[in-house]
Amino acid sequence: MAKPEMKSEADAFRAAFHERMHANNMYGLWELASQMTAHPQPKMIPHMWPWSVTESIIAESAQAVPVGDERRALQLFNPGLGGRWATTNNLIAAVQILLPGEVARAHRHTPTAIRFIIEGTGAYTAVDGERVYMAPGDLILTPSWSWHDHGNETQERVVWMDGLDIPLIASMEAMFFQFYSAQQVPATRPANASKQLHGHAHISPTWVKEKSMASPLLLYSWEQTSQALAALRDHEGSPFDGVLLEYRHPQTGGPVLPTMACMVQLLRPGERTKAHRHTGSAVYYVVNGTGATIIDGQQFKWSKGDIVALPPWALHEHANSSANSDAVLFSIQDLPVLNALGLYYEEALTENGGHQNVTSTFKAD
Repeated sequence: MAKPEMKSEADAFRAAFHERMHANNMYGLWELASQMTAHPQPKMIPHMWPWSVTESIIAESAQAVPVGDERRALQLFNPGLGGRWATTNNLIAAVQILLPGEVARAHRHTPTAIRFIIEGTGAYTAVDGERVYMAPGDLILTPSWSWHDHGNETQERVVWMDGLDIPLIASMEAMFFQFYSAQQVPATRPANASKQLHGHAHISPTWVKEKSMASPLLLYSWEQTSQALAALRDHEGSPFDGVLLEYRHPQTGGPVLPTMACMVQLLRPGERTKAHRHTGSAVYYVVNGTGATIIDGQQFKWSKGDIVALPPWALHEHANSSANSDAVLFSIQDLPVLNALGLYYEEALTENGGHQNVTSTFKAD
């Protein structure tokens, strides 16, 4: 009869100890060990925003929402993140529209940003007094804490995909935001000046000694990007990504932004890549073509304009479903952060010839 009493006393002592410990904002490692998982278990889920849906909401937003102090930008929230302002755990993607004659007020913030132009030619983003003019397929950078505004002096609407590291900056509690004192920042440099100075492959001006963490080249034109893809389309490429190219800092050869890598990849007709997974997340925008991405067995059938979110450590492979046309995907990835912290890991699928079995197909709500 003594043993149950001793056990009860021990349990009572243990419970009182834990209560006192928790009341003093302490937790035992034995209570937290389950969070040290054998591999990443992200809360975000794979998801796709079909262009057929996104485009209709864009059209409605042009009538329903005027451009005021904030942009007319549709933020893509990942359904797995519980209403967090995030497309992946570290990145947010959005689709923004600017109508003829509109100006989006100048501001700056610590999150870095990119714009990948979807439609419209001749509008601009002004970055620290330099107007960078847009055309479809162009990549435009807005480094951290740079004054920037957008203007559309054309007769057509302009649409682009935004990519920012807002979730990462918010988690680090390093968020700063400031409006400029006027609607626009006065022009202090010629239009597209950074492209004239830094936009020459493998050749850099010797008199520019400063090497910023963000690329000094603000405009990566689709003309040059498409030429590079075409020049390399007959190379074997990556077994996991096809002909995959990274936009680079012209002075250092590193990523264009310290927290965000920008990639573009070509999938040739009928090409199907092998599956792999890696730490770090990505958001894909379909520039052109039709195909599918399989993520952890779920198939995402895509076409031009669709946007797909890839979680960390998720098996994924891509396929071009066309027998006679190329497919091109643009992506933003948080790879530079993983590399800087020594946390980038990659693993190939070795079973089933390197391909996944499709267990389900994504359907938009």
